Amino acid sequence: MNRALFAAASGMAAQSSNLEIIAHNLANAGVDGFKGDVATFAAVEGPDGTGFGTVLAGSRPSFEPGKLVKSGGAFDVAIDGVGFFCVCDGRGRAGLTRAGSFERAADGSLRNASGWRLTGVRVPADALALEVGEDGSVVARTQSGKHACGAIRLATVDAPERLHSEDGTIFRATGDAGRVRAVRAGVADGPRILFGTLEQSNVSIVEAMMEILAAQRAYEANAKGVQAADEMLRIANNLNRG
Repeated sequence: MNRALFAAASGMAAQSSNLEIIAHNLANAGVDGFKGDVATFAAVEGPDGTGFGTVLAGSRPSFEPGKLVKSGGAFDVAIDGVGFFCVCDGRGRAGLTRAGSFERAADGSLRNASGWRLTGVRVPADALALEVGEDGSVVARTQSGKHACGAIRLATVDAPERLHSEDGTIFRATGDAGRVRAVRAGVADGPRILFGTLEQSNVSIVEAMMEILAAQRAYEANAKGVQAADEMLRIANNLNRG
């Protein structure tokens, strides 16, 4: 095996996969609550510990906060601080999200565009408006007065970067992420829940474009390495024939 050829080829493959990750981030830069992925790399070593190149070991979500913007949506909420909204799908699977764009369903639950339900809250059909406190308490105003509708639940984990990403907005707990713990909102030094606000994607288009340029240059450098290794093999073969 030609080590130089393998090292350069593995670098090309790793950067090609890295470009796909960056492109996926860019494609979702306009999705509220989306969290971009960061590629992770690992060295390829032989039995004797000699380096043979590099591979893409996978990716992990980045939970840098996105910008908080006023949305005016009737059921939009955002988290100012740490934590996730607790949601569940139609099969009862629990999920965590920072995406706070919800709509009221026929059963009074608040659901996102994918059908994930915000746990702990049910809004009556005759509600004229909602009031959401920084602690997550939800009160509906109806013609007959005000009625408590539950409270928005927040949670966190020890290692959020180890969560399993469903689509960049919904995350599932894993053993590596640690135990899911409830978080109290509206207390001193704790997160606040902001009503009528959304957290935008944390993907910076400018930074992503710079990452693409860096990955392309790394790919091109490895491609030149493949060409050089191939040329050396050609010369060596010609010398052996001579």
